[in-house]
Amino acid sequence: MHAPGDVRVESVPDPTRGFAEALLRVRRVGLCGSDLNSYRGRNPLVSFPRVPGHEIAATIVELGTEHPAHLQVGMDVTLSPYKNCGQCPACRNGRPNACRDNQTLGVQRDGAMGEYLAVSMDKLFVADLSLDELCLVEPLTVGCHAVARAEVTPEDVVAIFGCGGVGLGAVAASAFRGATTVAMDVDDAKLEIARKAGAAHVIHTKRQDAREALGKLTGEDGPDVMIEAVGLAETFRAAVELVAFTGRVVYIGYAKESVSYETRLFVQKELNILGARNALPEDFRQVIQMLEQHRFPVEAAISTVAPLDQAPDLLRAWSEDPAQYTKIMITLDQQMPARSN
Repeated sequence: MHAPGDVRVESVPDPTRGFAEALLRVRRVGLCGSDLNSYRGRNPLVSFPRVPGHEIAATIVELGTEHPAHLQVGMDVTLSPYKNCGQCPACRNGRPNACRDNQTLGVQRDGAMGEYLAVSMDKLFVADLSLDELCLVEPLTVGCHAVARAEVTPEDVVAIFGCGGVGLGAVAASAFRGATTVAMDVDDAKLEIARKAGAAHVIHTKRQDAREALGKLTGEDGPDVMIEAVGLAETFRAAVELVAFTGRVVYIGYAKESVSYETRLFVQKELNILGARNALPEDFRQVIQMLEQHRFPVEAAISTVAPLDQAPDLLRAWSEDPAQYTKIMITLDQQMPARSN
């Protein structure tokens, strides 16, 4: 990405592996909402030019002599794309996912959209998963981390605004913890995937009144947990308005405009209002466990798998018609034909 709207496939030098790094052959790279916002010029964190890509499935091709015993050349892996400083308050508090100086692959530093990638060995996760599943791990961890922030239990009713890739991760993680999970969106196809991911109930918020529907499901109490995975001012406000007294509200993204609240509800309901950023290693391990138990509809969630040379056109088409796609994956296995669900 040379600039918003300017995406090209070019040759660049192969990476050089550092002492504590593994050299990976990239197999799949998922495109996510941050990549789309970078393409549209709406990602305030990205700088140009930038190689995108932080949702990754890869194969280890080279390791240092002092590598961890559980890592071997030839293994398929996924990885955490975040880099933290180790010194800021977040890192000192054991929450490096919220590092003040975080650098994410494909955003603040070049990402994985090329044949090879060198990364720190301590960022790698080995799992008994297919390449498509490995590529889904990172986007699902973001929603999983939001569920962890809310400390969801089987006794909770959890309602999630938004069933894109991140929201689906929250739906699946909430259901995996045994909570009664409610998925909310304006797209029937996404709501159907949410059902397959574990949602006990779905609400189409353009055809149904969210307050009325949630009231019926909770005896008029409201959900114990509201998770916002849309990033709109109206859903930011609605999360606070709809959640139960003493409930928990978790915001994953952030609204692209200022949000005005009736702050009386913060105090009157005595709410826990939380942010959720990126993911921790334990979130990666939980998502891997969930996928290994086949608790997520992998095939239904992937709309397109295409080779690298189609990536610029796919970004353009996605920007023009976002509803047409759920998850786009780029394959670096050139012998694989493009496929669509």
